[in-house]
Amino acid sequence: MRVLLHSCCAPCAIKCVETLRAEGIEPSILWLNPNIHPYTEYISRRDSLLKFCNEEKLNLIYSGEYGLRSFLNGLGNSFSSSRCEYCYNLRLDAAAREAKLNGFDAFSTTLLISPYQKHDLIREIGEQKAEKYGIQFLYRDFRPYFRDGQNAARSRGMYMQKYCGCIFSEEERFSPRPTEINIINSPLLHYFWLFAKAKK
Repeated sequence: MRVLLHSCCAPCAIKCVETLRAEGIEPSILWLNPNIHPYTEYISRRDSLLKFCNEEKLNLIYSGEYGLRSFLNGLGNSFSSSRCEYCYNLRLDAAAREAKLNGFDAFSTTLLISPYQKHDLIREIGEQKAEKYGIQFLYRDFRPYFRDGQNAARSRGMYMQKYCGCIFSEEERFSPRPTEINIINSPLLHYFWLFAKAKK
């Protein structure tokens, strides 16, 4: 079976590729992730995947276009959790279309390995795209292999990202928690500020 595996990054691809190969499936990789922000992060993840594909002798399909502007235009004002549905739709639609155009038997995605993604939604959208393009969506629950994959990536010196990819997930990962904001605005801190000002 010829499978086109959409890949969000090299660390997530490791165990997906390994388990598929154990089934006798030799996947090809698709890099199409216009959600990733900023551009330097996009390049770091892309180059890490290119290196992985070279080391593992995997065929790779990817466009040289970044695609961030069209991604944001399509997103519109969907800044809530619905943005994830839009992102899954965009990438899985591209994966299904590319798989069909290039004569693959099925398509899948490394997003299925992450316990932080909306797994059931990814599966649902994948099956919708399969029906749309007349090609099989190869569903696998790769989540049990997530930690092993992360450890393998670290041992191989791969670039390890710290958030999902889009600008909104970056904000959620690094912005102060509400408790930290409450401490900053606490009456006690205000008292010490007034005391220090009085001493001047």
